[in-house]
Parts: sequence; C-alpha cells; structure tokens
Amino acid sequence: MNPNVYLQDIKPAYFTRKGAAYCGDSRELLQKLPDSSVNLVVTSPPFALQRKKEYGNKEQHEYVDWLSEFAALVYKKLRDDGSFVVDLGGAYEKGVPVRSLYNYRVPIRFCDDIGFFLAEDFYWYNPSKLPSPIEWVNKRKLRAKDSVNTVWWFSKTEFPKADVTKVLAPYSDRMKKLLEAPDKFYKPKVRPSGHDIGTAFAKDNGGAIPSNLLQISNTESNGQYLDGCKAVSVKQHPARFPAKLPEFFIRFLTDPGDLVVDIFAGSNTTGQVAEAENRLWLAFEEQPEYLAASAFRFLTKENTIDEMQEIYNLICAGESIDLNNYQKQTILSFD
Repeated sequence: MNPNVYLQDIKPAYFTRKGAAYCGDSRELLQKLPDSSVNLVVTSPPFALQRKKEYGNKEQHEYVDWLSEFAALVYKKLRDDGSFVVDLGGAYEKGVPVRSLYNYRVPIRFCDDIGFFLAEDFYWYNPSKLPSPIEWVNKRKLRAKDSVNTVWWFSKTEFPKADVTKVLAPYSDRMKKLLEAPDKFYKPKVRPSGHDIGTAFAKDNGGAIPSNLLQISNTESNGQYLDGCKAVSVKQHPARFPAKLPEFFIRFLTDPGDLVVDIFAGSNTTGQVAEAENRLWLAFEEQPEYLAASAFRFLTKENTIDEMQEIYNLICAGESIDLNNYQKQTILSFD
C-alpha cells in the first residue's frame, strides 16, 4: 500500500496500490489525517429524507448540523487549493407537496460558518430516475418527477485548483460542421446581446466547455461490483452514484498522484475511479458489510467466487486485506 494513504495506528479494511478503505466514523478517521493534506473530497452523504433508509440517513431538522460536523473537519484537512464536492438529493416536507430547503441551507452554513467558498453549483440530471415521490407524482399527479440533484463545489480559497480543459464535452454535430467549413456556417460579428463573436469561435479546442448541468444516467446493471454481490449473495448498496459523476470532478479538480477522499464511501465508486485515474485515494464507510462488498470493485472476472467470498468474510471479521494479492489484471471497469 502507498504510505501516502495510510492512517497511522488504524488498519484498513482493504488496500490496493493506490488507496485504502477504512471502516468507521468519518469524523474520527478524518482526525487521523494531517491538516492540509487532501486535494479533493468528493462524496454523496445520506440524504435528509422523511423516510428512514437502511444506510442511516438523518431527518431534515437535524441534517445541516450533522453534515456541518464533517464539513468542518474536511476544511482543516484540505490543501489550500483543494475542493469539497457534495452530491445532495432534494426532498419534500412531510405530508405536503412542498419542497424542503435543507440542501440549500447546506451551502449557506458551510460558507457563513465554516469558511468555505461556493466555487460553483452543479446539477446532476439523471434521465433514468424513476418518478418520485410516489404520493405527489404517481398517485395524485400534482408534481413533476424529481430528476435533479444539487452538487455543490466548495473550496477553501477563491482560486482552487481546477482545469476545465480536462473535462471537455464532445462537440455537437453542428459545431463539427462549423469546424470543417467555418465560412459556410459562421460569420464573425457583434451579436444583439453585445457579445463580440470573433474568428476564435471557429477554433478546434478539442471539445466544448461543459455546462454545470451534468446529464448522467444511473443505470449500472452489471460490472464487477454487482456481479460480486450476486455471486456471494450479499446486498448491494441501495444508493450508489454513477462512476461518471466522481470521474468528472476528479479529472477537473485534481492531477495524477493527488489524494482523493470519500467520507461516505458506500460501495466505493469514488475509490475505483480514483484508482483508474492514477490518483491516491481513501474511502471511509461506517457499515462493514457495504465496505466488504465494495472490495469487489477492485477485482476482475478472473477472480473466483471462492476468492470473493473469502475477501468479504475476512473484511467483515475485521481483517485487513491486501487486494494486490487477488488482482489478476490491473484494468478496472466502471461498466
């Protein structure tokens, strides 16, 4: 295991060449990290829903206070040019078709009381999300389905490390035609808005600047993690985000060799992406069964069911597993 991702005096549940996963309360685990040592924390905490979920979500009236405890520690552990990215889903007030404001109170608290800056607000649109909430959308048909999460990008300073050229979007078909023959589709001039659209707009920059609306379907139906859960008959984590979400921010806000941390790791999608992107990583998860199953992400189809069962059982029993001893290929897949 890389010594740069080792927490002193605590054994990881498992580790790879680039990172380590730890079982425990993130508030305690974060304390073990040196101050100003982390480049990026990207996470999706349990949302503040009215109905309690098995993964331990808090109720809305206590949620902002609870999440702020973690954020204050993250602030101390981030490098001065580091970032904290938080994916939060929306919710309704109990018993009425009125939206909760909890996910908007979070950035206000983080910035006013802890000292973060809101570098940018992102919105993750999941076109495959099922209609919800059932009462107001499906039954009474009073509201449209909720398909967008807020993703807050916080920073310690006004100028955190960031390079949008690392996450350029593919050009549209129209833009490709313009680049092929700009004289046919484009004439430089001042637009009615007052913007001066010059010849530089016809330059091929390798892709388009992405917007802060991220359209990413959450439709993973196979892959080593799900295959592993099925093979050893263990329950998959019920609230996983797609790999493309942490991938975007890891590429955007870090460089190879930087340290990426997920403080609510769940099935450890973030760690898998960080490993594939040649970043160091740490994953913190309180529930051992979820953490044990997340080890499947770092295996391949060459691993046997007996090996997966052994890894799962040993992690649940409190053993520390070197996954390098089980890895038969080094290429990780998000599919």
